[in-house]
Amino acid sequence: MSDLEVILIIVLVIGVIISNLAVLKYSAKFKMSQFGHKSPKVSPKEQGRDSSDDDTLPKA
Repeated sequence: MSDLEVILIIVLVIGVIISNLAVLKYSAKFKMSQFGHKSPKVSPKEQGRDSSDDDTLPKA
């Protein structure tokens, strides 16, 4: 192999590595909850609200 081919292969490999790192950095901003990481259910009292403030319950 000539020196030009070796340099071209090295540049291509480094370019692929850098582009993959850039994609990982960009995609780390997104939340992917559909893959099994569900947020825990929080009761109204744990959220700092009293259950009497809940508008979803029918008033008696």
